Amino acid sequence: MRRHALRWRGHAWAAALAGWVLGTALQLQQPVLWAMGIYVGAMAVALALAWLAWCARPGAARAFGWLLAAALAAFGATGWRATQMLAERLTPALEGRDLVLAGTVSRMPQKSDAGWRFRFDVSQAQLDGAPVRVPPRLQLAWYGSASTADEADAARPLLAELRAGDHWQFTARLKAPHGNLNPHGFDHELWLWEQGVGATGYVRAGPRDAPARRLAEGGWSIERWRQSVRDRILGGAGDAESRRFAGIVAALVTGDQNVIERADWDVFRATGVAHLMSISGLHITMFAWLAAAGAGWAWRRSARLGLPARWDPCQRLPAPAAALIGGVLLATGYALFSGWGVPAQRTVLMLAAFALLKLAGLRWPWWLTWLLTCAVVLLVDPWALMQAGFWLSFVAVGVLFATDPGAARAGQTSAGGRFVRLLREQWVVTLALTPLSLMLFGQASVVGLLANLLAIPWVTAVVTPLALSSVFWPPLATAAAWALWPLAAVLQWLASWPWASVSMAAAPWALGAAALAGGVLLALRWPWQWRLAGVPLLLPLLLWQAPRPAPGQFELLAADVGQGNAVLVRTATHTLVYDAGPRYSLESDAGHRVLVPLLRAFGERVDMLVLSHRDSDHTGGARPVLAMQRGATLLSSIEEGHELQGARTAMRCQAGQRWTWDGVDFSVLHPLAADYGAPAKSNALSCVLRVQAGGQSALLVGDIEAPQEQALLARGAGLAADVLLVPHHGSRTSSSPAFVQAVRPRWALVQAGYRNRFGHPVPGVMARYTGQGARVAASPQCGAMHWRSAQPGEVRCERQDARRYWHHQPPD
Repeated sequence: MRRHALRWRGHAWAAALAGWVLGTALQLQQPVLWAMGIYVGAMAVALALAWLAWCARPGAARAFGWLLAAALAAFGATGWRATQMLAERLTPALEGRDLVLAGTVSRMPQKSDAGWRFRFDVSQAQLDGAPVRVPPRLQLAWYGSASTADEADAARPLLAELRAGDHWQFTARLKAPHGNLNPHGFDHELWLWEQGVGATGYVRAGPRDAPARRLAEGGWSIERWRQSVRDRILGGAGDAESRRFAGIVAALVTGDQNVIERADWDVFRATGVAHLMSISGLHITMFAWLAAAGAGWAWRRSARLGLPARWDPCQRLPAPAAALIGGVLLATGYALFSGWGVPAQRTVLMLAAFALLKLAGLRWPWWLTWLLTCAVVLLVDPWALMQAGFWLSFVAVGVLFATDPGAARAGQTSAGGRFVRLLREQWVVTLALTPLSLMLFGQASVVGLLANLLAIPWVTAVVTPLALSSVFWPPLATAAAWALWPLAAVLQWLASWPWASVSMAAAPWALGAAALAGGVLLALRWPWQWRLAGVPLLLPLLLWQAPRPAPGQFELLAADVGQGNAVLVRTATHTLVYDAGPRYSLESDAGHRVLVPLLRAFGERVDMLVLSHRDSDHTGGARPVLAMQRGATLLSSIEEGHELQGARTAMRCQAGQRWTWDGVDFSVLHPLAADYGAPAKSNALSCVLRVQAGGQSALLVGDIEAPQEQALLARGAGLAADVLLVPHHGSRTSSSPAFVQAVRPRWALVQAGYRNRFGHPVPGVMARYTGQGARVAASPQCGAMHWRSAQPGEVRCERQDARRYWHHQPPD
């Protein structure tokens, strides 16, 4: 009877932990939050159910009671926290207003050629001299250049170094935490939500603005120490190549991934070693093992000092327990120093859960311990469940335990670098995580197994120890950078292989889950007859192709790229990209951040890239797209000396060009050949493209303005269209009344940035379209916009289809 009770108690633990994970997952699916009272009521019901389950006889009903009680508790607790966080967001009435803010630079700031980006904790805010409430945590930018001809402006604190912990007062303009929202894209608003950021904005530092003031310098803090270490490592580098490797060393020490160059990130992802080049669970775990070994050695050594029993720590706490506690505490310190990022938090919580179980003498099965760590992580950070890193780390750990129940005991020897165990573990993780990587990222590394076999021992045993030791002896940072040179050369060589990585369209979650189960089956230590059953589960994911329009039909996807244009036009077997979005900074553009992931998720092979004209909000993301789509033809009005001509020679767009794909007709309406010789603004040369099939049509017009609209009308060009990409983002210089009347679109699509500095789209201009019976869809309110010729009366908005409560909903 006692054994039976213990067994059901274990089942009750499992049910409660599984219920917590399930309740959290269900709450994260809510498009909008309910009233606070509903979540409080859910927690109250959960307490009642827990009491009933506690009093019930052991059995299935009791386990189900614990499952339901934990699920309701997690649902209510997460919703209650989310309601409080939502209440702290910026009030719409304060958006775009000049606010005087006082507070502290809470995280080490990021510096670029454009200026500073930093986290700011507000202590006081004023509007026109009156106190106002703003979110306690902001993400701010401070733009500017160190070179200025104005001596008065040169003396402004803009040129001073921002330091973590410093107290500042300045004028800033804020807006709601709003990010681009695209299918299968990075959810920037979720990232801001998880970081507790309630608003974003920028510091006003113009000649008419009150000068910013440093109120006080910050004292000692971990963040200030991190910044000093990072700047010292970067400052010790000489030429560009040395700075490149110094950035990787700084990332390994301080967790600042922004100092790693984008080209290096591309190599790391292609070779599957990106997890090694920043503070990851592997680094925290390795540090914990080394710290535990050192703590245990010091604890045992104290027994040789001849201390009285009452002063001898070994008499009060065994050395293994002391080593375990010391390892977790020192690993926590390392995680704090590295920025306390989400991967570091997950790893520390996992290590702490394992340590507590071991110290308590509980010998749980591996799967129950694994479930406990999942629940603990979600208790602290429920929104981690929406992060790819959560799934990669926990699936990897679970698979290692499942395929080797003694992994918990053997983990210490594997950290020592035993090659056979490393080979087996890497092979197992590769088998299991490749389907998950394809599902999450649409990409997996073919050379990842070989690259990790080389990189894991070298980075963990050589580079990382040298990098961490440089905190106390700076010259070792140079040694760590030198150690990266041969590894970088090998990784670059592996990444250059034509088949170094594979990409495929993002499949439905059901197919991904089945493929993940298939990968786990292949990795298990079961007879081959059973393991081969995983192959059929893998095939649907590997053979999946994204749905495409039928012959004679086409569809448009206007990506959410901010202030710029980027539209995908898809037919049955062809794809055209019209414009490539803006360049956000010297390090970031819409091609790399939005279009490349979007094209990969749809499994696209682009046949033609049309760049309407030379302006950077239309060409800024072109280079990454051209690098990814090597077979794409470039059609554009850019001049012969334009920098993009070096990446791909452009064919000049010219009125009269026509072609047909899959029964869909494409025709260029503007510019004329003579327009290239006439002096004019770049907007005047925008390539106007008309797409037509089956009685439905779309008109893509770039940034043409009223004179070009009148010229099109005078030539009698066929302008009537079901859907129109509104010219020049809804500027008052375009969309003349005669043009709007001639097009008479059913849908007018506007691609513009949220609260952009140009005021696009202009309300009066939008009134012209609605006056003609058009329905307006704009990317700030809609996100990515999807229109199909088969359903011409409907535009699907990503911000509505994928809505979650942390997504900002701008007013119409």
